[in-house]
Amino acid sequence: MSFRDLRNFTEMMRTLGYPRLISMENFRTPNFTLVAEILIWLVKRYEPQTDIPSDVETESDRVFFIKAIAQFMATKAHIKVNTKRLYQADGYAVKEMLKITSVLYNAMKTKELTAGDKPEEDSSKFKFDLGSKIADLKTARQLASEITSKGAALYDLLGKEVDLREMRIAAIARPLEINETEKALRSAIKEVLENMQKTEGMLNNVSSDEASLEAKIEKKKQELERNQKRLQTLQSVRPAFMDEYEKIEEDLQKQYDIYVEKFHNLSFLEQQLEDYHRVEQERFEETENAMRVMQQKLREEERRLMKSGGSSHIHPDMLLCCLSTHTSRAWGSNPFPESSEDSEIDVDEDDEDEADGEENGDREDDNDSLEVPIPKMPRPSRGPRQPELLDESDNDF
Repeated sequence: MSFRDLRNFTEMMRTLGYPRLISMENFRTPNFTLVAEILIWLVKRYEPQTDIPSDVETESDRVFFIKAIAQFMATKAHIKVNTKRLYQADGYAVKEMLKITSVLYNAMKTKELTAGDKPEEDSSKFKFDLGSKIADLKTARQLASEITSKGAALYDLLGKEVDLREMRIAAIARPLEINETEKALRSAIKEVLENMQKTEGMLNNVSSDEASLEAKIEKKKQELERNQKRLQTLQSVRPAFMDEYEKIEEDLQKQYDIYVEKFHNLSFLEQQLEDYHRVEQERFEETENAMRVMQQKLREEERRLMKSGGSSHIHPDMLLCCLSTHTSRAWGSNPFPESSEDSEIDVDEDDEDEADGEENGDREDDNDSLEVPIPKMPRPSRGPRQPELLDESDNDF
């Protein structure tokens, strides 16, 4: 008897509703009266209509009572109890009664769990699980197709029943020959022995394969360890060319920075040069347009004076002076630099030409007399300006 069994027994009896309080001290000594009372109560709890004799006064009555309890439990509950231990009525009897008590206690617990699950089942009756219904539908279709195929096969077999019946009757009526039976049995035994030998050979091969695989695994493990050690060694050793590599990498980074800076400067200077050429071109076009407009105005003024009959005549030097003034305003300087001597010589030559023209009496057309040569301004060059060459002189110092 153990303390745990006694404690479990008392707790189970209390849970089952046994009216009397059972103490752990009740089974220190044999107490057949209490054991008989507990057994009767357990039997009545298992099947209330059972009639068990309760007279345990004499020794024969007690033996009969124990036999009746053991027979009832064996036939009704399929529980085998030791009658000798029950008759002792001590702690060993508690172990036997614990078998019956455990069955009743588990049944009560199962009933409680079932009763607790009923409300949930009732509430889930009205729930419709579409996924399960689809699976059931697929299963039903599969079973229907199988039933159809099986029915067709069965119909074909039943159609052959007429011929097979005669062959079956003839085979049954034929007397059994012992020699053929022995031959068939020997062949079956031989096949079984061959299969057994094949199975044993496969088992032996499995053991050999297992040994070879273990050897390969061990070899691979050793190779792995060597490779890991080699890897650690290579990682710890610094290459000889690493210092030079890092130095070259730093120089390359510096050269790249210089290249980027020069590229930016070159792009900026090209942009500035393009802007300068564009401004020069715009100035040149404005100067040409202004000179063209001035020439047109002078022509109109000359025509107006000619039509009015006036004797005034515009000197070509005046036209050149007006044009040069307008050009100097546009360019900021005089585009026609001339010396004073050249200008005086040009004036004298013009006076002589006019005198010769009056004597000869040949006058040119009005439009030709008004045409004044317009000096063409040099276009700004697209390339960079060349520096002016300094004249060599002896007065450098």
